[in-house]
Amino acid sequence: MAEPVLRVSGLHRTFGSVRAVDDVSFDLDASASLGIVGESGSGKTTTARIVVGLEKADAGEVLVHGRSRGGRAKGKAERLARAREVQMVFQDPYLSLDPRTSVEAVLRETLRLHFPDDDHPARIRELLDQVGLGTRAAEALPRRLSGGQRQRVAIARALAVRPAVLVLDEAVAALDVSVQAQVLNLLADIREETGIAYLFITHDLGVVRCVTDQVVVMRGGRIVESGPTAHVLDSPEHAYTRLLLESVPRPGWDPDRIAAARRAL
Repeated sequence: MAEPVLRVSGLHRTFGSVRAVDDVSFDLDASASLGIVGESGSGKTTTARIVVGLEKADAGEVLVHGRSRGGRAKGKAERLARAREVQMVFQDPYLSLDPRTSVEAVLRETLRLHFPDDDHPARIRELLDQVGLGTRAAEALPRRLSGGQRQRVAIARALAVRPAVLVLDEAVAALDVSVQAQVLNLLADIREETGIAYLFITHDLGVVRCVTDQVVVMRGGRIVESGPTAHVLDSPEHAYTRLLLESVPRPGWDPDRIAAARRAL
């Protein structure tokens, strides 16, 4: 079997007395899409931040193409090479973009840092086309763009370095439902075209069903269930997974019963 593009083994991370991540392990294959789902405080975002390198694990290992991302990078070249392996798209695109910098300048600065000898104008045009913006958006500042357009810029910036893994942390949660669908369709097309692997961090089971092949369910820092997305969502084995599915509002939904079931877990 081919080696996974991302392997996470035995991650632990504590904050004081809180075990935010407790023995978390999973694999992500090339061109695949894995969802990590759970409520606020489940540990999913801390796990993502460790994978990207924004948090340091107390124990465990993160491998990309078999190479460890642990330890301190030696020099600028190694830091940049590590950054190119895994990129992240955050929930709020307005906060993740400099409001004073145009779309073109955002992309040019990223390309200049990582690929100083490339043809930057051509690559910028390619990236804008890839995320469905076009060159007319190049001179726009973030405040002139809609939420969906800003998130497309954030995706383009992440794709600019051709990462092996793209981590999406609630990347469509702040968007209207119709815009969510557009961005998710865009991400599906990009994955098919490029072979990039996605790690989706979300509380939205609808997003998980639409865009992931495998899913990991976390509660209290631990993985309580994992497997193919369709199997986990259609035939959940763990009580917490069933509770998450029952918590989705629909006709006949009883929030009091759900709250009582949550307290009983």
